[in-house]
Amino acid sequence: MYTEVYGSGAPVLMIHGNNGSISAFSNNIPELAKHFRVIVADSRSQGKSLDPDHPLTFEMMADDFSDLLDAMHVDSAYVVGWSDGGINALLLAIRHPEKVKKLVSTGANLRPDADAFRAGLWDQWNADFKANVNKEPTTEKEKNDRKLFLLDWQQPHISLAALHKIQCPSLIVCGDHDLISISHTVLIYQNITHANLWVVPNSGHATLIEHADEFNSKCEEFFSSAFVDHQ
Repeated sequence: MYTEVYGSGAPVLMIHGNNGSISAFSNNIPELAKHFRVIVADSRSQGKSLDPDHPLTFEMMADDFSDLLDAMHVDSAYVVGWSDGGINALLLAIRHPEKVKKLVSTGANLRPDADAFRAGLWDQWNADFKANVNKEPTTEKEKNDRKLFLLDWQQPHISLAALHKIQCPSLIVCGDHDLISISHTVLIYQNITHANLWVVPNSGHATLIEHADEFNSKCEEFFSSAFVDHQ
């Protein structure tokens, strides 16, 4: 995995979204690196990380991040995940709970269905999928883009029972006009034992970009302070 590290102090692992890269955090790294050792990596099949020729799963990527922390001799870290990275953050806490001190997950969903997304979005994606499903990708980029599209089309499948396994303090986030529905984000929040909820006003899906200063401040406070359960 292509990885970069900034700053010093307690480790913070940041995980980007679908078909993204480390560059997604360009508005967050400089501020968080003033207080923490920020670890950022290009997820499998994305950015500068290698693209093995096999199917892709969120569980596979969550395990990648666990292995990355092992390789860096980091026993546990604060974790920030956005979009698909938010899904990976949840799965990292489910599959490797010892690796996650606290987590911030923004714009994540538990399953690929209409209820998880804002009204009408799933139907739009369904129409786009049917219109393009028979078009065979030819270039390596087109093949990789198809694989990443299918990842979000077919996955994830995280049960509420699995969420109950998360015991670390968690901050569950979405924008008030996110592509993830607020009701679905509330469902995630309600099924994590020690969680707080933040619906960011006047924000779309890119909460940590559109409201970078507030997001950075909220993460710094959350990671540095004792957890207060507002559930």
